[in-house]
Amino acid sequence: MIQLSDVGLIGLGVMGANLALNLESKGWRVSVWNRTAPGVGKSSVQRFMDAHAEGRRLAGFSGLSAFVASLSRPRVVIVMVPAGAAVDEVVGNLLPLLSPGDVLVDGGNSHYADTERRVQLLRMRGVHFVGAGVSGGAEGARYGASIMPGGADEARPVVMPLLESIAARAADGTPCCSWIGPGGAGHFVKMVHNGIEYADMQLIAETYALLGALGRLDNESRAGLFEQWNGGRLRSYLMEITAAILRRREPGGGYLLDRILDVAGQKGTGRWTVTAALDLGVPQDAVASAVFQRALSAHKEQRAMVSSFLGTRPVAVVPVAELSAELEQALYAARLVAYAQGFELIEAASRSFDWAVDAASVARLWRGGCIIRSAFLDDIAGAFEAGEAGQGLLLSSRFLAPLCEALPHWRRVVSRSVTDGVAVPVFSALLNYLHALSTERLPAHLIQAQRDYFGAHTFERVDDLRGHFHHEDWTAPPMPGPSANS
Repeated sequence: MIQLSDVGLIGLGVMGANLALNLESKGWRVSVWNRTAPGVGKSSVQRFMDAHAEGRRLAGFSGLSAFVASLSRPRVVIVMVPAGAAVDEVVGNLLPLLSPGDVLVDGGNSHYADTERRVQLLRMRGVHFVGAGVSGGAEGARYGASIMPGGADEARPVVMPLLESIAARAADGTPCCSWIGPGGAGHFVKMVHNGIEYADMQLIAETYALLGALGRLDNESRAGLFEQWNGGRLRSYLMEITAAILRRREPGGGYLLDRILDVAGQKGTGRWTVTAALDLGVPQDAVASAVFQRALSAHKEQRAMVSSFLGTRPVAVVPVAELSAELEQALYAARLVAYAQGFELIEAASRSFDWAVDAASVARLWRGGCIIRSAFLDDIAGAFEAGEAGQGLLLSSRFLAPLCEALPHWRRVVSRSVTDGVAVPVFSALLNYLHALSTERLPAHLIQAQRDYFGAHTFERVDDLRGHFHHEDWTAPPMPGPSANS
């Protein structure tokens, strides 16, 4: 009698192949299929099986029907293909072969609105769709990722044992996997995770640039500082790998980093985060600036030309001890504000779409496996659990005092950068956000007066109730009032 598999996986790219091996290593029988047609020589399924099947509970299939038939019921199929049309193609091919109660899990970086649509579409066929954000890269997929599932609630008891088994474990042993909510909630949270990742990476890159421009530090010295900071409150995966990158040498002895072209790619999740923030009316200064910096980096030839005219400028050298102390403070504060903005966006989406996302659970599942795992995520989770984040994370007693302490250092870092012409767009954007957030009366009343003048958009008054709107005929003669000398 043929033993049926517990789970099927479609898509044997780097992430899919590693997830299949991770599932098998946790005791699950796994069937695999790849949507690409076999070319010359062995198919991708056959190559995978040749490389990994011996001694493992893996079954490979060249046909989709046989693949589906190999699964025990309710069938669980994890789809690991590129977001967009490829997911719709796989879903369309699978649906005729599935039965009510079966579960489809999209583990790619799909847009949350697409996941919402697919949940509704498959519900009409009795199939339960799950959008699961998976963070951690190839290593996380193989040995333990941070997983953010959401979608059809009927799938929850079926898929959570599978997903929790392959998730990373936090320091306290809990799996870095939590059910996020209905619809596209899981993929939305993964999208924001990636947005924070953009901001965090840009802040670290700006810190690297400042250490070179203002401190004249070489790669080894900068690596030493990143390692030192990684031993304290700035501890994070990105800090750890930055130190390793800075020390990487080529066979000839030079640093590999110095040979890498200064053009950064992007796959879209950062832009999606900014678009969602615009739709929901939530500031995302850090992510927006980081996305635009990646776009600007692609304009290499234009930057070279402008630099030849405007790029030469004297830069004062700052003593290393002083620069290091100020940058540690500034980087901690800026990263904290960037994370706070991300959580504000998640909470706004949860309210808008009625997802009931548990922000503390999100912080806890980001503690291991994912790219933005950081030392202060335990404190962020604690702030939400204690009800200290009702007016925003930055007003939590856990963060307000260190933020106030760091603020003068942060201002000096940005001031020096502006004076000496070192670009720090995310440090600057987040500092300006904080300045605006802490300004009781912004000049927005002038903007609203301008809007009312040219477009009759009305305005609220400080001496009236909120929600009562007024309009002024700005071109009419002004009402008589007391003279300046009265």
